Amino acid sequence: NTINFLFFVCYRALIFPLLIREGKPTPCFTFVLALLFCVFNGYLQGRSLTTYATYPPGWLGDSCFITGFLGWLIGMAINIHSDHILRNLRKPGETGYKIPRGGMFEYVSGANFFGEILEWFGFALACCTIESFAFALCTLFILGSRARQHHKWYLEKFEDYPKDRKIVIPFLY
Repeated sequence: NTINFLFFVCYRALIFPLLIREGKPTPCFTFVLALLFCVFNGYLQGRSLTTYATYPPGWLGDSCFITGFLGWLIGMAINIHSDHILRNLRKPGETGYKIPRGGMFEYVSGANFFGEILEWFGFALACCTIESFAFALCTLFILGSRARQHHKWYLEKFEDYPKDRKIVIPFLY
């Protein structure tokens, strides 16, 4: 579980920023808040997994761990694939906005957010700690809210935006 957490943090903090093309600058206040949250959450998850969490022998073969790990893995794949789609919406030199298509974007406006939410609920299920479930819930509420804002913007910006696309949870919301 600790390895899963570290893998995601390395991807999000080191690899993902290098893949982003020209983007809008992030306000300093937003950056500082995000940094503080990540440091606090990283400490909380790390401390929980290395100091307090205890697992019975055979935990890695338990259906709860396996289901959680698969949810984490599928969520991460969706997240990475959705980020790839978003990064490649425009060809070099193009400007303007486009409707994301392909992958989970066929079902939801916030496919990247859905992937990350699934990732952290899978992580929580695999870890079975209060801290991991708290983080999964925070992720759901924060990214769900962002997905709703994106969905509303897409509907206002594009007349031909697919009306049957949900916000962040396929077929539900």
